[in-house]
Amino acid sequence: MTPAHPAYAQLRQVTDIAAVMLEDNPGMMTLDGTNTWILRAPGREECVVIDPGDADEEHLLRVASVGPVALTLITHRHRDHTGGIDRFVELTGSPVRAVSPEFRRRTDAGLPDGELIEEVGLAIRVLRTPGHTLDSTSFVIEGEGSVLTGDTILGRGTTVLDSTDGDLGDYLASLRSLIDLGTGRTVLPGHGPDLPDLQTVAQQYLDHREQRLDQVRAALDALGPGATARTVVEHVYSDVDESLWPVAEQSVRVQLDYLRR
Repeated sequence: MTPAHPAYAQLRQVTDIAAVMLEDNPGMMTLDGTNTWILRAPGREECVVIDPGDADEEHLLRVASVGPVALTLITHRHRDHTGGIDRFVELTGSPVRAVSPEFRRRTDAGLPDGELIEEVGLAIRVLRTPGHTLDSTSFVIEGEGSVLTGDTILGRGTTVLDSTDGDLGDYLASLRSLIDLGTGRTVLPGHGPDLPDLQTVAQQYLDHREQRLDQVRAALDALGPGATARTVVEHVYSDVDESLWPVAEQSVRVQLDYLRR
C-alpha cells in the first residue's frame, strides 16, 4: 500500500516528481515533524533535496540513500530544516544553496527571486516569500505546478512568524504572491500533509491574518494603544488553550509591530 501522512522513515511519493521523507521530530512548532522533499524527474536517477532536516543521523542516512543528490535547497534558516546540512553534505557531496550565506555549502550561489534552477531534468522557480522569517523561500516546480512552501504555508494550522526577523507586512505580501500563482497547484509544505490547492489555502491564510489584525485593533481600542502583547493575547485568544498562549504572544508581538509602524 502507498504510505499516507504521517509516514516516518518511509519515502512517500506525493506527485510524479516530488516524494517526502518525514523526520521523526514532532512538536508544537514542527507538527508531525519536518518534511524533507526529494524531487526527481521521471527516468532520472539524480535528485534535488529540499531541507535535509535537523541533525538526526538516521533521517539523514535515509534521505542520502534515495539516490545521487545533485543539489540541496533550503527554504529558511530554522534548525529543524538546516541542522543536518553539514552531515548531509558529508554523506552526499551535494552543494547547498540558500538565501543566507551561513547555510551555503560547496557553492556561493544564493536564491535570487525569480531564478529558474535547471538541474537533472528539473526546472525549479525560486519565489522569495519572506514573513515567517526574513529568508523564507518557496520553490515552484515548473511543468508540474506544485509548490514547496517551507513554513510559509503548513499542511495544517497556521504559521507562527518569527519574532526576531519575521514581518507581517512581508508575510501578507508573500501570501498574495502565492495566490497570484493561480489555481490547481499542490502545496508541498515544510510540516504537515500536502494540500490540493495552493490558491485556496493561501487565501484562507490571508483572510485569517486580516481577521486577527482586526481583533488586535479592537483589543487596542479596548485596552489602550500601549497594551502589551500578553494583555492582547488574554483579550483576543480567550477561546484558545492557555498552553498555546506563548506561541500566540509571539504572533501578537509581530502584529503589534506591524500596526504601530
